[in-house]
Amino acid sequence: MIQISVEQFCNHAVSAGEISAEDLLVLKREVIPDGLTRREEVDLLVALERAVPSSEDFADFLVATVVDYVVWGERSTGYVDRETATWLAATFTGRTGPSPVAARIAQEIVREAQGSAESLTAFALEANRWIREPAARSRRHFALAA
Repeated sequence: MIQISVEQFCNHAVSAGEISAEDLLVLKREVIPDGLTRREEVDLLVALERAVPSSEDFADFLVATVVDYVVWGERSTGYVDRETATWLAATFTGRTGPSPVAARIAQEIVREAQGSAESLTAFALEANRWIREPAARSRRHFALAA
């Protein structure tokens, strides 16, 4: 069996201009059947979500998969430290601020973790406010969980 990398999957989806239901099945069954294993995979999938139209099913899968990796796959298990919070904030913010899906991921990580850096909680709150309030988007100031 040929192993498809997350990077190859993302390149295919960008070329196709969408993430189809079939693509999502391939991602689940062939690309990451055991979940995410590296931060780079999180970075790629979060960037992909911004780059191409996707379904609510993909968004739900992305939220669950990233939360699982960050909370239960990273060390210390169940806790999000300051360094991880900084990485997540940078990944979720991108160049234009967090997408609604990225804001949802941040919120769910804080909810799922047994403990997290205070900066991640602040980031999740600000990200969700930024998504809900159009006036907040003009500020362009975003805490990067430093």
